Amino acid sequence: MAQELKQVRDELEKAAKVADDDDLREDVREHVDAFEDYTVGDQEPDHALMDEHLNGIRQLGERAEGDTKDHLDSALETAEEYREDLDQA
Repeated sequence: MAQELKQVRDELEKAAKVADDDDLREDVREHVDAFEDYTVGDQEPDHALMDEHLNGIRQLGERAEGDTKDHLDSALETAEEYREDLDQA
């Protein structure tokens, strides 16, 4: 499962790099940082936390276009797959 979190982080990083809008780039980087913490730390996100990230990434995708949107969509898809495998507490 950590591999999926790394994939999400990588796609978000790519989205941040190609984003034309500084505000959007900064908002994407917040999610990059969170997923970076998940990939290097001992804590994995729970169902509720993943819901928050999914909603945030969806909102970013609505503000993005082109390659940025493509990377956000890819990150969202992988994050959704990860979330499906989580136990609902």
